[in-house]
Amino acid sequence: MYEWQRQIQIIIDEIDNCIKKYDDEALTLCALALKEVRDSDKSIVDIAYDYGFSPHEAFTRAFKTMYGVAPSTYRKHPAPVVLRTKINPFDRYFFGLGEIGMMKSTDDVKIYLVTIPAHKFMHIKNYESNGYWDFWQKQSLIPGQDCETVCGLLDSIKGKLDDEGGSEANGGSGQIMAYLNDPAGRLCDWGIGRVECYGVRLPMDYDGEVPQQMCMLEVPEAEYVVFEHGAFDYEQENCSVEEKIERAMAEYDYAESGYCLDTTPGRLSYVYHDPERFLKCIRPVKKG
Repeated sequence: MYEWQRQIQIIIDEIDNCIKKYDDEALTLCALALKEVRDSDKSIVDIAYDYGFSPHEAFTRAFKTMYGVAPSTYRKHPAPVVLRTKINPFDRYFFGLGEIGMMKSTDDVKIYLVTIPAHKFMHIKNYESNGYWDFWQKQSLIPGQDCETVCGLLDSIKGKLDDEGGSEANGGSGQIMAYLNDPAGRLCDWGIGRVECYGVRLPMDYDGEVPQQMCMLEVPEAEYVVFEHGAFDYEQENCSVEEKIERAMAEYDYAESGYCLDTTPGRLSYVYHDPERFLKCIRPVKKG
């Protein structure tokens, strides 16, 4: 079979899997309505009608089928659930298809220092993975820690610090990749032992439920250097923008800034990937 035929078949198979998982329109509408149940002051009846459920009892039945609890109960006690509101049947980079064309962003990488207040970081982690796709491939072998389940759970968490209301599992909805300095982790290109993580930042006073497959880390206030590229076309520019960020980080003169990279165990680096706004790599620093 030709390579392009093999790639098309992979895509078709993935679409078929998505269709099988989302074969009930009512359950998908429940997923879309969950955030309104959780966050708005609308009555359950009004939400049901807004999403096309008539009578409204049909919404309660579908919601309970999907989440195991009635919407009124969930509103009072919004525990994490696997929220699936968007289907991404395939991805160019996941299937190794690369960029389309030669489009390049004209925006330069901005570099600046910030102080990030103390917060919590709810996450999963992998000591062996090397990069985003390898991370999720390895996580998919662990029950309850596959990409769809984890992203769905994180999407349902209320109060995420970086949630801009996006529907994608990325920085726009508060979901970020992170790298935890840990001598027991894989030695990266920077010569640092680190563990790859995926999760959400939360306020220090967050006291909600933590899903059993996730960890919670308290992150003290600290200083960071930010490498930020503006909005870009994901399908046409993603790889080139990542390369531009990597180059900026490699060439950055820490000495001139009066800081040095902080390799202390427990420090975190964050990656915010939200093509409609930016790609940001945030690395911990200290005076040096």
